[in-house]
Amino acid sequence: MSQIAASFLRRCFAPEETIAILLRGENGAAPMQRVVRLEQALENRYMAWLSYENQHGRNNIYIAANPLHPGSRKRTKESIASVRHLYIDIDTDGDARLAALRASEFVPPPTSILSTSSGKYQVLWRVEGFDFAAQEQMLKLLAIAFGGDPACTDCNRVLRVPGFLNRKYDPAYRVTVEYPDDSIWTSDDFELDAGAVDAMAFDHAIPPRMQMGKHSHSESDWAQVSHELAHGKDAVKLTRELASRRSDKPNPLYYAQRTVDVASARLWLIEGIAIDDVIAMLKSRRNAELSAARSSTRAREIAATAQRMIAHRKTA
Repeated sequence: MSQIAASFLRRCFAPEETIAILLRGENGAAPMQRVVRLEQALENRYMAWLSYENQHGRNNIYIAANPLHPGSRKRTKESIASVRHLYIDIDTDGDARLAALRASEFVPPPTSILSTSSGKYQVLWRVEGFDFAAQEQMLKLLAIAFGGDPACTDCNRVLRVPGFLNRKYDPAYRVTVEYPDDSIWTSDDFELDAGAVDAMAFDHAIPPRMQMGKHSHSESDWAQVSHELAHGKDAVKLTRELASRRSDKPNPLYYAQRTVDVASARLWLIEGIAIDDVIAMLKSRRNAELSAARSSTRAREIAATAQRMIAHRKTA
């Protein structure tokens, strides 16, 4: 078990880096955290101690996904030195969602796939060139796109270590790992954005016998608007273009404004912008066209709609 764990740690971290190991019990005992250099964790006696705690102390063994600054004592966000991994925690409908992830053209092959219990997985990509904001944004998109745990989007997240036992179950489940690819990926290798996620959502919502057909016009409009907003296209220009090509609608301008505004609100929320700020930006966009009271009511309703869309996609 310790050899599997040691091999995993060597793949995840570079020599002399500082890592955080967490031991968390299932019997109410206080968790133990150790911040050590990689070489110390790889020592035989250290691995033997972790194995003993895992087998006899009923402790689960976790590792911080990213390295820490040298000299750190705690695993806070401020102590994280750099972004080393992107990750997704798949706890529901795991086999189907993992298959979709493997087949996706929007993300590269994972570096590691951990089976943490029957039908549950943790997927990691070794990356470079991500700052913390870009990492958090991509983690949110990954969770929405592939049905991962939306809570796993912070840079100091801990993940299970393969080779050790998952003590949440009786009998305990031994965590295993496979390594589909040894590449180190960059942001250019991930093609997820709000538009891509929506396109995936439409495909998942269509029965298999219908998937060879076309999406509805409204679905296609939504996917295109989301994609272009995510790539920085001006909302006013996008609204004008959408209204001009949807003359079939009873009120093309209203349809275009609402589509663009809901897509904008959804994108801003995914990016981590507070909902009050999203409401303020929506109000500002339509202040010249609507009364203050009407603009405020409309902005709140659109922001709430975007929130529900995100929540529905996470649980779908």
